[in-house]
Amino acid sequence: MTTTATPLPTLLVIPTGIGCAVGGYAGDALPAARLLAAASGCLITHPNVMNGAALYWSDPRIHYVEGSSLDRFAAGELLLRPVRRQRVGLLLDAGIEPELRLRHLQVADGCRATLGLDIGPVVTTELPLEVSLSLGASGVSWGQLGQPQALLEAGHRLKAAGATAIAVVARFPDDPESEALAAYRQGSGVDALAGAEAVISHLLSRELGVPCAHAPALSPLALDPDLDPRAAGEELGFTFLPCVLVGLSRAPDLLPAAQPLPTANPAAVIGMDAVGAVVAPAGALGGAAVLACAERGIPVIAVDNPCLLNVNAEALGLEVLSAASYSEAAGLLLALREGLAPAALHRPLPAVAAQR
Repeated sequence: MTTTATPLPTLLVIPTGIGCAVGGYAGDALPAARLLAAASGCLITHPNVMNGAALYWSDPRIHYVEGSSLDRFAAGELLLRPVRRQRVGLLLDAGIEPELRLRHLQVADGCRATLGLDIGPVVTTELPLEVSLSLGASGVSWGQLGQPQALLEAGHRLKAAGATAIAVVARFPDDPESEALAAYRQGSGVDALAGAEAVISHLLSRELGVPCAHAPALSPLALDPDLDPRAAGEELGFTFLPCVLVGLSRAPDLLPAAQPLPTANPAAVIGMDAVGAVVAPAGALGGAAVLACAERGIPVIAVDNPCLLNVNAEALGLEVLSAASYSEAAGLLLALREGLAPAALHRPLPAVAAQR
């Protein structure tokens, strides 16, 4: 008789804006996430992994959690409560031009009519958010928000109006002639938008305590015949909003760990005590979620996924399970889920040494 192993809740972290070979583009880590979800039975990851612009994949085994909320979950500050549906409020930057604004409103209507999502209300900021973009000396992307208070005020209005999750659309600066953009589109650059996107979603989620994710508003780019396949998903439509609305539509509720568990089905709530592994790029192990897992003795699976960073296990003094690919990481998750010691799968297998 065959049995199905109990799910092994697993964190998948691929940091934003550091040029990862897998996960450095919009949604190109989705195949890895789907595989790891199948191997673990329960995958907790962040929008950078799941957002594919006009493309998306909904899977009840995958929980969509904004990056700073994922860090707080790993630190034991938050619990996750899976839900059937969120009411997704739409927060629009006052700096978006009328035609581009209408494109985003049509995406919301399309997702309501075609996917049955609960979207609304829509709130526009009192002032343009004034997003600026930068690249650090290492090439890592980051950004700033000129009017953060306008963002927070609009978020509070949405929450007060009944939104249980918030999709943000901010106007990002266009630079179609940029060498960095050309390199990115041809497969050798860094996502210049990602750092600023993280600033926006982190700020809003921490302030409001609800699931949040961001989609940049940009003018369409000219056709590029040399487009890298990883960048193609970002150029299929006029906006990046569809994937955000789909992801947020079933994002888990964020519950403060210090509060009593809800009386309705408390067993459905996921806490860090249930997490069995964390998967992250081998050169980007210094993030808060990975370190929190390591401190708890949770297995860290370090995947060979080249990026601009080199914060590896040796530099941090961590013991990790190394994987040459996300396929190999899935095998390690299966072993952990089945209660197998990963070392038992390697040869030669050292003998047990008796202590004297």
